[in-house]
Amino acid sequence: MEETKDRKIVVAVDESEESMEALSWSLDNLFPYGSNKTLILLYVKPPLPVYSSIDAAGFIVTGDPVAALKKYEHELVESVMTRSRTVYQDFESDINIERRVGRGDAKEVICNAVQKLKADMLVIGTHDYGFFKRALLGSVSEYCAKRVKCPVIIVKKKNPQNN
Repeated sequence: MEETKDRKIVVAVDESEESMEALSWSLDNLFPYGSNKTLILLYVKPPLPVYSSIDAAGFIVTGDPVAALKKYEHELVESVMTRSRTVYQDFESDINIERRVGRGDAKEVICNAVQKLKADMLVIGTHDYGFFKRALLGSVSEYCAKRVKCPVIIVKKKNPQNN
């Protein structure tokens, strides 16, 4: 009997319901019992803003704003990973789960991580913005779908009216 290849499936997660929907969909559809797959949860922190010790009004800012930002982003990462854990906790015994955190522009970090990890698939949620919002903000899922070499599954949030 031929040995099956260990497959790596990257699921991009963030603070949104859409990303949790994508994670849930992945577990339901891509991880049958006993599968030889690794789920990689990828969270991307935004780049640290450039700051000055003088605020916009010209007053000197007390305290360490960088330390406060780092503390906040650490709490944010923990929050996202905790939310993810509540989605996958029933599946965890059967799935190898890795947690990765990147920093920068989400679309670039996701594409680079997928390439570096040699992922077999990328699963990403979509906010399903309309034409104008997508034109102004861009679409991370659309950008990644056009640039990564592996298959990409874009999961839309379930419409409560159609359940």
